Amino acid sequence: MANHTLLRELQQKIAYTFHDENLLFTALTHSSYANEHKLHKIHHNERLEFLGDAVLEIVSSDFLFRNFPDMAEGQMSKKRASLVCEPTLAYCARQLGLGKYLMLGRGEDMGGGRNRDSILSDALEAVIGAIYLDGGIEEARTFIMANVLNDIEHKAMFQDSKTILQEILQRDHKEPISYEVVDMTGPEHDRLFVMQVKLGDQVIGQGSGRTKQAAGQEAAYHAILALKKNQAH
Repeated sequence: MANHTLLRELQQKIAYTFHDENLLFTALTHSSYANEHKLHKIHHNERLEFLGDAVLEIVSSDFLFRNFPDMAEGQMSKKRASLVCEPTLAYCARQLGLGKYLMLGRGEDMGGGRNRDSILSDALEAVIGAIYLDGGIEEARTFIMANVLNDIEHKAMFQDSKTILQEILQRDHKEPISYEVVDMTGPEHDRLFVMQVKLGDQVIGQGSGRTKQAAGQEAAYHAILALKKNQAH
């Protein structure tokens, strides 16, 4: 069973105390753990993820509708997609340290599952679903506003950071942009790539991911943040 000390620790982090702690346990339980421990086939987080995805969509849609009255439907759809895409949600999950609390099967755990974007983003949606069931839509909205829809200007860049970085640098610089894999760890079926993005010979960002594309997007994202920070000073 889950370590209740860890469950309490996570509840402090997310600023929500569950009436039914079993919901949180289920939200953190990956199917690999359920299979390994011979749990019932629905005693893992996929159903809660399904529900949390829907709650996240309505809350983010409502937020964009109310806060961007001049934004057209197509623009709202694009911005919502960037805010709730897998890399963004995985980033939000890492900010909470959610990987520490996941219950994974041994193979999944040893294969780096605690840091895999798909597992982290699914778990975050499952936690949203669990909060919704336990406390209702307003408690779920509070969690989403604090942990997903905060700092949306930066998070909206996650979906296509490489294109955004290209556009920024083309305006102000003539040096070429290049991406380079600087480290690669893990078995062939579960690689972790570390990639740097350079402007000429200068490293301006670094990121990691389970694919070169994901690592490049994260490197570009950090480069954009660094450029914006430098412009602010």
